[in-house]
Amino acid sequence: MTDTVLDRFLRYVVIDTQSDGASPTQPSTEKQKDLLRLLVSELQAIGLSDAHMDENGYVYATVPANTDKTVPVICFCSHVDTAPDFSGTGVKPQIIRNYAGGDITLVSDTSRVIRVADHPELANQLGNDLITTDGTTLLGADDKAGIAEIVTAAEILLKDKSIRHGTIKLLFTPDEEIGRGVDKVDFKTLGADFAYTMDGETAGTVEDETFSADGLDISIKGVAMHPGFAKGRMENAIKIAGEIVARLPRNVSPEATEGRDGFVHPVAISGSMEKADIAMIVRDFTEEGLREKHAMVEDIAKAVLANYPGSTYAISVREQYRNMKQVLDQYPQIVENAVEAVRRAGMEPKLSSIRGGTDGSRLSFMGLPTANIFAGGHAFHSPLEWISRQDMEKAVATIVEVAKIWEERV
Repeated sequence: MTDTVLDRFLRYVVIDTQSDGASPTQPSTEKQKDLLRLLVSELQAIGLSDAHMDENGYVYATVPANTDKTVPVICFCSHVDTAPDFSGTGVKPQIIRNYAGGDITLVSDTSRVIRVADHPELANQLGNDLITTDGTTLLGADDKAGIAEIVTAAEILLKDKSIRHGTIKLLFTPDEEIGRGVDKVDFKTLGADFAYTMDGETAGTVEDETFSADGLDISIKGVAMHPGFAKGRMENAIKIAGEIVARLPRNVSPEATEGRDGFVHPVAISGSMEKADIAMIVRDFTEEGLREKHAMVEDIAKAVLANYPGSTYAISVREQYRNMKQVLDQYPQIVENAVEAVRRAGMEPKLSSIRGGTDGSRLSFMGLPTANIFAGGHAFHSPLEWISRQDMEKAVATIVEVAKIWEERV
């Protein structure tokens, strides 16, 4: 290989690709194309002649089959954008060679410490080479690790003729972090039967289940009045919104739930005395759980507004994504092959659920059944983000084994 997976990763993370949910454009930020254009050049350089970026900022490429068997066409997908949660400008990756254990103090902001107590997976990284930030930005392992792993694996599959495989499609998307990652994928151009996103965390993990997710908005219309003459007449929409949020039970919040527990999470309040809006996200692994949480919010809003006879409220719900397990259970070989690939790559597979969503959630319901495989990063969306070289190499090996297994099992 010309470049290692670490070489590629270090090259990609310094390119600012933060997406912007307030932007109406596709991609939401022009700077995402800086990495997308680089990927086209690198894919063409390793021999993928059809690599190109379309007008919507999606990069497609094909690793041609080298077998006479009729093998399902599989796709590996990762997103180029980093989250708006924390700055992705001026990323300065730091490499800790032969990690000896213990907490990691970040060099440019020593108040930021990656603590073993908070990151127990560090205990499995002794002797490995870790990559962190300097403490002033996020790292971008979500999901530039996945990109580096896919490109590295594609080069192996292309150059090592002893590895038999069917047609492999590559897809790199913008705007996953703001929920638009697959809005305009051209499925005809992609031409895949099944897919894997390389967007998980701990090495060895395969994920076949996500939250189901809705956005829930409450619009409150109060009674505006000059404060000097407001006694018994004013009904302040901002205060009404505050009462609704204050009544949300803590045990149904992100900070108090784990495992298979869902939650209701207020993410924004805006408005004035006359009108206020609350934006929430609702998450659960089941449709029944979503309905229960919608009803809970409705009951709270109704109870609060009962004390404000001149005010009204309206609730609107919009579907964001659904649990991909509903689709994947119809195609068990997708997950079975990924689990076996992890085992062949030298790890004990762990099948788990995602307390969130990936591009695979929406791809699955758009007709492309998609599971999620680890990319190796940790503490996504924060300056404490970290990953190891060895885990990225394991992800590369897993991709190669997935390609081999699909060809073997036809």
